[in-house]
Amino acid sequence: MNIDAALAGLPGLKDVRFGGHGSRLGIGYHAHGADWVELALPYAADMIGDEDSGVIASGPIFALMDIATSLATMRKLGRFVPHATLDLRLDYLRPARPGHTVIGHGESFAIKRSIAFVRGHAHDGDPADPIAHVSGTFMFLDGAGVGASA
Repeated sequence: MNIDAALAGLPGLKDVRFGGHGSRLGIGYHAHGADWVELALPYAADMIGDEDSGVIASGPIFALMDIATSLATMRKLGRFVPHATLDLRLDYLRPARPGHTVIGHGESFAIKRSIAFVRGHAHDGDPADPIAHVSGTFMFLDGAGVGASA
């Protein structure tokens, strides 16, 4: 299943399309639940940040986690709401292993009228051995979070 199909069943999400920089990076759907989304970032030579080691640069992993946590917010709300990344902190624990797909797990754990609070982690095969942890906030552009009329 692709991310478009995963989101299509939610009211107001049928028109969401997974494109832009996520598409350019090859990010694809992996799994989802009521308040979480997992996306996959396949290893690609043009994303290498250190040619000697073959390690993926931090930018694509940051983009993966920004998209995963954003989509988790939409899953939790059950609808698309325009929002912007207000703050996103990514703490790297180790480099991704060359040649491995990176999985980004994003969770939306609290939604208020104007702000969504998110967290997650990235791994390259073993969720118990994460590459990075993420936490952040998204701002609803029209104040349409929980408690607001849709």
